[in-house]
Amino acid sequence: MAPSKENLTPVTGDSAARDLAAARRVLTTASAALANLADCLDDDFTRAVGLMLAAKGRIIVSGMGKSGHIARKLAATLSSTGTPAYFVHPAEASHGDMGAITRQDALLLLSWGGETAELSDLITYAKRHRIPIIAIGANPDSTLIKAADVKLLLPRAPEACPMGLAPTTSTTMMLSLGDALAVALMERKGFSPDQYRDFHPGGSLGRALIRVCDLMHGGAEIPLIRDAVAMRDVLLVMAERRFGCVGLVDAEGGLTGIITDGDLSRHINGDDFLGRKASDIMTRNPKIAAPGQLAAEALTVMNENKITRLFVLEVGDKKPVGILHIHDCLRAGIA
Repeated sequence: MAPSKENLTPVTGDSAARDLAAARRVLTTASAALANLADCLDDDFTRAVGLMLAAKGRIIVSGMGKSGHIARKLAATLSSTGTPAYFVHPAEASHGDMGAITRQDALLLLSWGGETAELSDLITYAKRHRIPIIAIGANPDSTLIKAADVKLLLPRAPEACPMGLAPTTSTTMMLSLGDALAVALMERKGFSPDQYRDFHPGGSLGRALIRVCDLMHGGAEIPLIRDAVAMRDVLLVMAERRFGCVGLVDAEGGLTGIITDGDLSRHINGDDFLGRKASDIMTRNPKIAAPGQLAAEALTVMNENKITRLFVLEVGDKKPVGILHIHDCLRAGIA
């Protein structure tokens, strides 16, 4: 239960000023450290990317304490961006979890001081089995950095806490450097939005990357008929396919127009309506979508033009390969 307003500690002008000053100190300290880190990057970063790219297995990420929390996040980021990764707790590794590491893997070990005792067994195991080590730390003379095949040194920077003890700036740099590795690997691999969607099928990310071809109706479901037929034939196809429209095509199968239920209501009271040619009633140059287009973009086209369906054509081709209804987008959670 949320505290009532009566139970909240009053915020005075002095306390508010101190809170804001502390927040700004943390953020400006981290910002300065990240700028310094960016300037310090060298060929070791490229070597780390190359080593991770060459690993035939997974990237095993590990760290203790706050570095361990960052390591878990980096393993998740790498896995979701096309680089298989797995977090191994260094203490648990000494009690059986070392079996999760193979000679096909590469280790990414995080430790600010580089003397984390729990990492020693991981380092020994990696050396025994010739598993490459990438180390992220700040002490060039530490056991971890000396043992690493690739050393990613973090610049010395003050922690933002008033005692200078709680990991704040240091973990921010570790997290950002790990993200930089993940993004560089994505770009080296040519990781595509479709691959990203495959790894994020749920939630708003997955929905945002759904394409028209994932939702459209194709083949015999597409309501198509020759533009030279009479309207009585159009009505039969419209009733059978239940999309509330019919696409009109020429002799080569190219889309020439569309007849919707709105067109019917505008013309149905005219003379000899059923005997008129479909080409006399149809709306020419209808709005269309492409199979590779994001479904969210197609939905925007429908909303902006106050229509509920789009025929789908390959880019540069006039033959329909599908039809997308607004209800398809809504059912997929795209709004």
